Amino acid sequence: MNAFISFVIKEARHILRDKRTVMILFGMPLVMMLLFGFAISNDIQNVRVVMVNSSIDDRTQEIAQRLDASEYFTITHVVGTPTEAERLIRSRRADMAVVFTPNYANHTYDRTAGIQIITDAAEPNTAEQQASYAQQVIQGDVGISPASVKMLYNPQMKSAYNFVPGIMGMLLMLICAMMTAVSIVREKERGTMEVLLVSPVRPLMIIIAKAVPYLLLSILILICILLLSVYVLEVPVAGSIFWVFVFCTIYILMALALGLLISVVAQTQLVAILASAMILLMPSIMLSGMIYPVESMPTVLQYICQIMPAKWFVSAMRKLMIMGVGFDMVVEEFIVLSGITAVLLVIALKKFNERLE
Repeated sequence: MNAFISFVIKEARHILRDKRTVMILFGMPLVMMLLFGFAISNDIQNVRVVMVNSSIDDRTQEIAQRLDASEYFTITHVVGTPTEAERLIRSRRADMAVVFTPNYANHTYDRTAGIQIITDAAEPNTAEQQASYAQQVIQGDVGISPASVKMLYNPQMKSAYNFVPGIMGMLLMLICAMMTAVSIVREKERGTMEVLLVSPVRPLMIIIAKAVPYLLLSILILICILLLSVYVLEVPVAGSIFWVFVFCTIYILMALALGLLISVVAQTQLVAILASAMILLMPSIMLSGMIYPVESMPTVLQYICQIMPAKWFVSAMRKLMIMGVGFDMVVEEFIVLSGITAVLLVIALKKFNERLE
């Protein structure tokens, strides 16, 4: 046992002594949290609007003022025809156009007055959001009672609520799996792994000792991520912090097992990094539901998503952190994550033992 603890301490010192590793471990979570929390956002803001009005009257001016006073829109141009508005949108000098029928105010009571919203659908999701926001502002002004809308769990519609659980899954996967794989492969490249394997400590205990520091560092990084999300990005942890840590621990163990599996296959650090990037990074971003809803993907990709650990982890974190549900609502995610973790651990340890033989 003393030898095992000595190996853990040695590996921890090695990690902390390498400034590049420390920068990756602690710098990457900070940068990515701030980047996804503030810089990368799908919130609608500062939409440049061109008003198309051939006859300016009090009614159209009221609607224009209401749009311009909102936090989402800024009126930059007023033109007389839709053709001029489309020219401004095409030249990227405007994002959206609001077109009024001629003599709009005089026809508001005989139901012949109309308003058309023109958006750039080259980016369909953004265009749909812009049109929806503008429609709500205009309806409120002209006296039409829009349907009552209540936003649950994220009333301010902040993008950070969507990104934080996904970033947690991606960072924990990369740190645990990639760093563990690279650490073991580094020993193989330098020829020191053979020296370690012939030591009195069992080979499997040596590998576990190399993974323990990354487990502890991952928990520390998890705490930093939660603190950043609550106090910087203002994303609350609405559910049980205990179950958040339970799911994260299972996910970390799964990532460590995957890192061990990669280290068995890879012969160089470059191969380990490339394998980690292809297997971990892109699927964690694209197929976890972090950016794109799984339900909107093609059927084939939806089936592939079901075997992605990040998908189940992100789903559980959204329920626990954002929705504040109890464990009974995340039982399915718990069973699937635990099963994937157990399978990967068995395969990784079996492959490692076969490699030793």
